[in-house]
Amino acid sequence: MDIGNPARSGQRLPAQAALRAALDAAATQVEARPDFALAAAEEALRAVPGLPPALFVAGQALRRLRRPAEACARLMLIPGGPRRPAMVLWEHAQAASEAGRSDEAITSLEALTRTQPGVASGWILLASELRKAGREEDAWRADLSAVHAASRDPELLAAAADINAGKLDEAEAKLAARASRLPDDPVGTRMQGELMWRRGDMTEALRLVERAVTLAPGFDLARDFLVRLLMQVNRLPDALVHAEMLARSPVAGAAADLILSSVLVRLGDQDRARTIYERMLEAQPEQPLLWQNLGHVLKTLGEQGEAIKAYRTAVTQQPSLGEAWWSLANLKTVKLEGDDIARMEAALAGLTGEAGRDEDVFHLHFSLGKAYEDAGEVARSFEHYDKGNRLRRSLVRYDPDLLAAEADATASTFTSAFIAGMGEDGCLAEDPIFIVGLPRSGSTLVEQILSSHSAIEGTMELSEMMVIAARLQSRVDEGEFADFAAMVRSLGPAERLRLGEEYIERTRVHRKTDRPRFTDKMPNNWQHVGLIRLILPNAKIVDARRHPMSCCFSGWKQHFARGQTFTYDLGEIGRYYCDYVKLMAHYDAAAPGAVHRVIYERMVAETEHEVRRLLGYLGLPFEESCLEFHRNTRAVRTASSEQVRQPIYTDAVEHWKAFAEWLSPLEAALGDVATCYPEVPATLLP
Repeated sequence: MDIGNPARSGQRLPAQAALRAALDAAATQVEARPDFALAAAEEALRAVPGLPPALFVAGQALRRLRRPAEACARLMLIPGGPRRPAMVLWEHAQAASEAGRSDEAITSLEALTRTQPGVASGWILLASELRKAGREEDAWRADLSAVHAASRDPELLAAAADINAGKLDEAEAKLAARASRLPDDPVGTRMQGELMWRRGDMTEALRLVERAVTLAPGFDLARDFLVRLLMQVNRLPDALVHAEMLARSPVAGAAADLILSSVLVRLGDQDRARTIYERMLEAQPEQPLLWQNLGHVLKTLGEQGEAIKAYRTAVTQQPSLGEAWWSLANLKTVKLEGDDIARMEAALAGLTGEAGRDEDVFHLHFSLGKAYEDAGEVARSFEHYDKGNRLRRSLVRYDPDLLAAEADATASTFTSAFIAGMGEDGCLAEDPIFIVGLPRSGSTLVEQILSSHSAIEGTMELSEMMVIAARLQSRVDEGEFADFAAMVRSLGPAERLRLGEEYIERTRVHRKTDRPRFTDKMPNNWQHVGLIRLILPNAKIVDARRHPMSCCFSGWKQHFARGQTFTYDLGEIGRYYCDYVKLMAHYDAAAPGAVHRVIYERMVAETEHEVRRLLGYLGLPFEESCLEFHRNTRAVRTASSEQVRQPIYTDAVEHWKAFAEWLSPLEAALGDVATCYPEVPATLLP
């Protein structure tokens, strides 16, 4: 920006130089001493009216003196209109925004972003002003342009490279330095959130990513990441809000619909998820993964025939899609024969040595294991189950020694004296009925029976108690307490009440009826029986137990979508069963009658008797509908979803014996737990 023409201004060169020097000095003081800068600019304007550099400094100073309207007036006197220098357009836009003149700000920002599209800050402010003007779609697109501009920023590219290389300290230093200069940069803020997520600090990761989408509501990639983080910590209602917002993006595509449907499935809204999948398939029917997802929803809704069609469409379109094959096999009531086996074997052979296809490979092994089992070819069946389990085990982290140590620590903490001294503090709600044990223990049958009672709503395997337990354990891991016992003993009445109320509140989203009681069928909650009694003393706990050989073998040959990492090795699942029996025996002695045990074999042999006992423990009257549980049309998400839609049958009680010759690692791990069943061996009694 030229200071002016000496001939036109009538100034002699020495005077002009002095004026320029004075303005340069004033410009350096705009931030620290805006009043001084304004006085110098005014003096220059008296000497040379309309001098552009002086008008600019005056505008800068007035804005910092919180006189934005006057700043706008001075800046608008600089000639050039929309072709004024970028620095002038930027300053005027900020002043107009602060003065509440969105139209003026938008005009300058649109001119600025046309000439400097690679500067993210211009797009961010433009998006903000467009929202003030009610131009939501334009604002969203401006946010997206800001993200695109930032993606080429050398600082952010360098930080991203460090993150991807695992150099988290270096990335953190770069991003912190940038944040000190640009605290309201949404892209840098989101990247800081990702870094915290990689460090395992979910609280800080969520705070940063939530701030990023607050700064730039149209930052779709950040909102997508936020939804995934919220799902990880089980904040499903919040995840739904953001997923629905993402789906409204003017540039929303299939990815937004997919993540919305994932949240809906987790919330149990299968019907709405189905609508999304069906709409997407109408537009693009050649999408095997969509057919697979639709199959999952249809299976949960009990529409087995339609689920089978969806899964078969998926494997027809993509024969190597292992999860779809396993989903067919996992219906339990479907038998894969002849042509199916040939196609799976061919698909498996085609995947040999192909990188990145481990999931398809182990799913195909599990599927072939089930197919050969149904065909009576037990040796070939076991071979595929074994290969699938070995591959899956290599991909998960699980420490059986750590699990055993945690179970022992829990037992030593929740002694009979400690439990007796707990009193009735905590949340006194009677709503929850926890069904615990191992997967494949008959827990889905128990849940289906209970949910057929007019007073009980069946939900699903809820993770809320495990989330609370993990958060409490983190206080030990971070050094706040010396050990688990010290942490538990620190929980006073107020905190116990708060934690119990938190569980009730967080599970409310899964309750769709006005029934007073509800089931939580997370089997792993056997590890948290003491915590449940501590924070929800009136909750009921039902332990679903099945013969250890039958239960463990059934779990081992079952591939679980997530969790249950102990099931992929026969020895480890046997140890896990023993740890479970030992801890539950401890609770039986420390708090007699607190846990009601359902023995699967007795339930299928003497159903009415066992149902009456169970309802008596819950303090509920017997209802015939509990014996007609197979007529219950509620959504069921577990592997037993189709089996519990049939009357009681006893076929699976000793099914494991056909594979007995290969189960010596399991027998050795179980020891006398298997031979004493359903009693507990003396070696495990407290």
